[in-house]
Amino acid sequence: MKIQENISLKPYTTFGIDKKAKFFTRVSTLAELKLALISAKENQSPVLILGGGSNILLTKDVEGLVIKLEIKGVQVVKEDENHLWIEVGAGEVWHELVLHSIAQNWAGLENLSLIPGTVGASPMQNIGAYGVEIKDVFHSLQAMHRDTLEIQSFDAEACQFGYRESVFKQSLKDQYVITSVTFCLSKTPAFRLDYGAIQEVLQANGVQHPTLREVSDAVIQIRQSKLPDPKEIGNAGSFFKNPTIPSSQFEQLKAHYPALPGYPSSEGIKVAAGWLIEQTGWKGKRIGDVGVHAKQALVLVNYGDGTGEEIKSLSEQVQASVMEKFGIQLQAEVNFI
Repeated sequence: MKIQENISLKPYTTFGIDKKAKFFTRVSTLAELKLALISAKENQSPVLILGGGSNILLTKDVEGLVIKLEIKGVQVVKEDENHLWIEVGAGEVWHELVLHSIAQNWAGLENLSLIPGTVGASPMQNIGAYGVEIKDVFHSLQAMHRDTLEIQSFDAEACQFGYRESVFKQSLKDQYVITSVTFCLSKTPAFRLDYGAIQEVLQANGVQHPTLREVSDAVIQIRQSKLPDPKEIGNAGSFFKNPTIPSSQFEQLKAHYPALPGYPSSEGIKVAAGWLIEQTGWKGKRIGDVGVHAKQALVLVNYGDGTGEEIKSLSEQVQASVMEKFGIQLQAEVNFI
């Protein structure tokens, strides 16, 4: 394990923000992770764990130790007639895991194709897309306590999954480092095609009886048509969560805005944040080197030399506009550092 000093984090985040880490190291084993955490504790240095850097916005230099988590590995740990359980290192790239699962004919992850980031971040955010969330295929995870350095196992109940939420973003925030995640996948596909435009794309592609690969390809096609590639334009995917509002408020808004899309949930009606933002005139708007993407209003972008402070300011302006017009408070899905 080698600790470097004053390292730019621009290559390690999808927003491409040029902020520095006072100290930086990569770890690929549990032993290296322990050494890094011990070093940080001895030097009384704050720790930032970095996976794919796809869900953070750097607004300042990091005055501490950034640990780039690169623990790899995919192994089948259990199987029965209908299912198999795979343990995956937290440093594995999420989309590469999805493609690997499809190649092995393991079903369950295909709707989650092309989501940026690493496996370790997936349960933290309870990532989801097109009707599927991590909690639907999650079995358990292993995590190292930052202070005691002990490994603890968490099942789904202990993770307290919510909409883009888990216990690791709430009461246990910054207390653990997720080192591996175990998923329960199916040997026989049970496709979820009723969300978004998946069925339409499959039909347009002439697919009547889809395979895992064809469903994944449809999802990739949809995502690429809406979302900018972080390699070309800095972004973190969806910047805001879709808000859930009371049914009464939804009906009042629907009377004024008949096109307002809403989906019933256990807590009320979930409305589309992208639609709300678009109605306030922000879609495609650019301020200097930052802006709201022209094809998907949920995505804030860095066109080149934008700063984290500028993107944060833009997000606050968008929130204010939506609150003023609809009385709805948007919450950021992206984590501010």
